[in-house]
Formats: sequence, structure tokens, C-alpha cells
Amino acid sequence: LAPLGLPGKAVSLLSSTVSLMSPLPRSDVMFVVGQEQQKVFAHRCVLACRCQVFRGMLSQDSSSSVPPQGPFILGNVQPEVFLAVIEFLYTNSVTLNSHIAAVTYGQVDLQQHCLAFIEGCTAVRWQGFRELSDVVLARVLRSDRLAADELELVQAVREWAHVSSAVLERPVPEVAALPVRELRLPLLAPSELVTLESHNQQDLLIPVENIAAAWRAHALRRGSGVPSRLCRPRRGTRPRDHHRHLEPHAK
Repeated sequence: LAPLGLPGKAVSLLSSTVSLMSPLPRSDVMFVVGQEQQKVFAHRCVLACRCQVFRGMLSQDSSSSVPPQGPFILGNVQPEVFLAVIEFLYTNSVTLNSHIAAVTYGQVDLQQHCLAFIEGCTAVRWQGFRELSDVVLARVLRSDRLAADELELVQAVREWAHVSSAVLERPVPEVAALPVRELRLPLLAPSELVTLESHNQQDLLIPVENIAAAWRAHALRRGSGVPSRLCRPRRGTRPRDHHRHLEPHAK
């Protein structure tokens, strides 16, 4: 931050997001955020350098009737979310929790960026995968573009469920109910379903009716009775012989 001209004292104050709620040394812009009308102070030079949206908002040539120093009224923004954004702009890192996550507050653009990142890598091997909420994990598992095979995803969900069960002190089937609905079991080969059933006897992660539906798809050589999305291969799905019978046009 030194090249931006911020004094050392101001930089040290940024170690606590709460400090942004009182005037910082040389701060020259103020925001009034949320229904609580929380005042947040910052430096125009930092915001303009780090974010195109702020650059336009704070420009002297802006058509806005609000002067560049503010106050800028952001009544529809949650203070915690706004402070997280400011924290990132100043420090290039951010601390998120369930109260300020993108999905919680419907930040669609941010959701899409995060999902694109997860889709583009083998994210199930990432430690943060185990820290996702059930709602977010279910959203991820709805994607056709995940670069992971279904067997790998089943194992990742099982590991996630055991961690969540321990943390939340709730049964594995209960914490995993939402994500499990998005597992595409009909994509697994018969031998893989046999192994899955064996593992499932230990933790009851997957409802027996879900496994039965996958077996039925094999027996009937089509995805009858199974939602079409659960029969659709993902980008990372390994081809299996029976997949051709699951295609919508297959007879």
C-alpha cells in the first residue's frame, strides 16, 4: 500500500475491519451503508485504483450529483458485505462467513465467478470444499461443467458430510440431504453401484430410493423415472458403456 501514499498508521488500522467505521488518517470519502446507516470511511485513491466501479463513482467527471468525497448512500447493501469488499480492496484478502457469503445475499455475478473457478479445476480436492454450506454445495453439484467424475464427487460429498456432521453434531444423512439430491448416480457403472451400496451401509449417506432408481435405470436401459439432469454426463465424467442408453434420444 505504500506506493498508494497511505501512511503506515492507516495501513495498520486496516488489520481490523471495524476501524473503517471511524475516520482513518487522511480518509477522504464516506459511505452510509444499509438500513442501519453505518458510516464507512476510506481513501479515494485506494478504491479508484483497485475497483473500476469505485473509479467511476469517485471520478470528478462523474455525472452523479454526489460529490466525490460523499457521503454515498448505499441503503440496499448489507454493512458486513460492504466491509468485506473494502477489506479485500485494501489487503487483497478477505475473511468470509455464512453471513456475508455471495449465495446468502444473492450476489449473482460473484456466484457465477466462483462457480466458473470451481468448474475449471478439480475443486473437490481443495480443502475449502469441505467448508461449503449444504446450499452452496448443492448449487455446485447442479453444474454440468464440473471437471470431476461422478465417483469422485460421491466420495467428496461423503467426506464433506462427515466433517459437517461432526461440526454441526447432526446425523450424516440429515446434513447431506440437499447435496445428495444432486449426485448423478445413474452415471455410475453396476460395479461402482455395488461398492457404493457397501459404503452406504456404514453411514446411510444416500437414501436407498436414490440407489434403487440408479439400478432401475440400468435394468431398463434408460433413465426412466429419474430426473433428466441426473442422467446427464458432466464435463469431467468418465465415459461408461451404459451412458448411451441414458441419452434423451435413446430408445
